Formats: sequence, C-alpha cells, structure tokens
Amino acid sequence: MPHRVPEPDLNYMRQILLEMLAIPSPTGFTDTIVRYVAERLEELDIPFELTRRGTIRATLKGQRNSPDRAVSAHLDTIGATVREIHDNGRLGLSPVGCWSSRFAEGSRVSVFTDNGVLRGSVLPLLASGHAFNTEVDQLPISWDHIELRLDALIHSRADAQALGVNVGDVVAFDPLPEFSESGHLSARHLDDKAGVAALLTALKAIVDSGLALPIDCHPLFTITEETGSGAAAALPWDVSEFVGIDIAPVADGQASSEQAVTVAMQDSGGPYDYHLTRHLLRLAEQQDIPVRRDLFRYYHSDAQSAITAGHDTRTALLAFGCDATHGYERTHRDSLIALTRLITAYLLSPPVFASDAKPSQDSLEPFSHQLEHDAQMEPETRVPAVDSVITTCKPEKTQ
Repeated sequence: MPHRVPEPDLNYMRQILLEMLAIPSPTGFTDTIVRYVAERLEELDIPFELTRRGTIRATLKGQRNSPDRAVSAHLDTIGATVREIHDNGRLGLSPVGCWSSRFAEGSRVSVFTDNGVLRGSVLPLLASGHAFNTEVDQLPISWDHIELRLDALIHSRADAQALGVNVGDVVAFDPLPEFSESGHLSARHLDDKAGVAALLTALKAIVDSGLALPIDCHPLFTITEETGSGAAAALPWDVSEFVGIDIAPVADGQASSEQAVTVAMQDSGGPYDYHLTRHLLRLAEQQDIPVRRDLFRYYHSDAQSAITAGHDTRTALLAFGCDATHGYERTHRDSLIALTRLITAYLLSPPVFASDAKPSQDSLEPFSHQLEHDAQMEPETRVPAVDSVITTCKPEKTQ
C-alpha cells in the first residue's frame, strides 16, 4: 500500500476560504481574487504566470516533465449585471452564470459602478404582503420578476444615473459564511472557492512535506468557468491528464455526499476518461478516503471545456459534496478534507500511462485496454455450436 498522504492544514484551509469568500468575484470581475491567489502561490514559492485576462497557470516540477498533468479550480462565481434602470430608479438584472432568480430573491448585494460601490437588496416586484396580499405568491419565477432596490435616495432613473449607475454594472451577492459546530459550512459561492481552498491546501501539504512529484503538475485557477469557457485556452503544455475540481450537488437522485469526495463519471458534456477516473477511485481506496461516484446531468466543468476546445487529454472531475448548489450552499469539513487528501494523493501518484508522453504512432502495444479483448468480445449468451443442436442424419441403405 502506498504511504499515507500528508494531512491537510485545516486552519490554513479555513482562513483561505473565508478570505476568498470576502472577495466579490462574479465572472468578469475577478482581478482582485486573482491577485489574492497569486499571492498565496508566492508564499508557497510556486512559480506561475498570468494570461492576459487573469487565468493563473502555475507549475510544480516533478521527477520527469512528460507526460505532465494539470489540476484546475475556478475563481469566478455566479452573480448578475444591471440590465436596465426602471423609471422609479430600481434596477433590472441579468444573471451571470446559469442560476435561478429564485435563489437571488432576498439577497443583499453590492453594485460596482464606475465611481464606487452601492449597496442594495434583490426583491420580487411585489415585495410586501401587506400591500399585495396573496398576489405576492402568484408572481412567476424569473429574472423579469425581480428588481434591485438600492440603499440611496433614488426615486427616478435620473437619480440612479446621477449616482453613477449604468447598464452593465456588476452585481455581487453577499456570501454570508457561517461555520457550525457540526462541521458544516454554509455560504454562497462555495462553488468554487471551497474547491480553490482545497487545491491550495493540497499544494501547501506537498510543499511542506518536501515530497517529490513523479511528473510535472500545473495547478490552474480559471476565471470564466461559470460562463462556459473555463480552461479552454488554459493549457499551453502537452498535458496528458487534466483533473477539474468543482462542486458535487447533493440532492435526490444524486449519489454525492457532504461527508465524501465525489469522482464524477459523466456530466452534460459526456463521460470522463475511463482510466483516469478509476485511477482516482483506486487512490481513494488505498488512502481510506470516503468517496462516491456520481453523474451530473446539468453540469459543465473546466475539464469538459478543455475537451471542447480540442485538447487531446484525459479528463476527470473531483468535487466536494454540497447541498443547494448555486443557492445558499452548504458543505461539510469532511468532504473538503476528503477532496484535499485525494488531490494530494493524485499529485503524488505516477501517471496513469507513462506512454501518454507521446501519441502511439506505429504500434498498438502501448495503447490502453479498458477490458482485455477476449473478455470484452465474450458474449453474455453464447451461441451454441451448430453440431450440438443439429443431428447429422446418415442416409439409409437401400436394399
């Protein structure tokens, strides 16, 4: 059995997560959190580079540089932008990322104008039971039926514009984090700041341990996962294995748990790599890490965006179990610990296939097997041999 992976620093994880939750970072408004994570990498003495827009591409050198692997977590969150300014000075919103207005209602928010920050609340158009009685319960659920009320002396469109409010201003939703004695953490935007915290904590465990990686690893921190592009242009290297780190919905019909790490077998982009997913499952078993397999029907990830962009890499997805995803989310420290330990075990593991360093050109010998050929081609119901069902009749002799 492999040596037990180094234990994660839970105080570090908690501090990193709380500090990141305090930084607003809807897709398109990520510069501050990019700077924050870059500073954490500098503290760990992990070299990195920034793309023009702010994707962080780091490198941990291994004992060999090919094949190499990448792991990715995203810094951007869901949010909204100002779609229009109503005659009464309240604001219509458009979502950033895919989420329901049902989860926006009642939220406290910050509006980032060109001049500064304004505070406000997101409300249904009919927001008072005392004024509208049962009509409040008859409003449809859509972004067309909510509005943002700013905490300012605003009674008209001109009043809002005079304060610097414009169409396209970024709206960030308060995270409201709370740790419970039960070990639960509730907050908005655990997707994917909890995943980022787990990745940074795993990197810290490896750096502190002094253990050598078998192959080069490239930790990535992307900034547009919630809008679909994610890691599409984030892989300048010849990466043979790419593991995304994200959120696993805990709900009826799902197998994920708030007390385990999930290895996703498939999402709406299709199945993940057969060999890489099973490599992760074996590592979890070897390290006694609680793990679940799950399938996500309405879900995309950084790993899937890399495949869509045309990268020839094996992909997999690790995720922490979370209730009420893209709403007021809740996870448990057990899931974050399991995720961190499995990330660490993966980075310290050998490549799934050393032969992935270069494509198979003139031989099938190095190419992988999901099942041996004879076993895969063996039919479940064998066709009986012809001579076992047909009696050969000899012609009778004539007199």
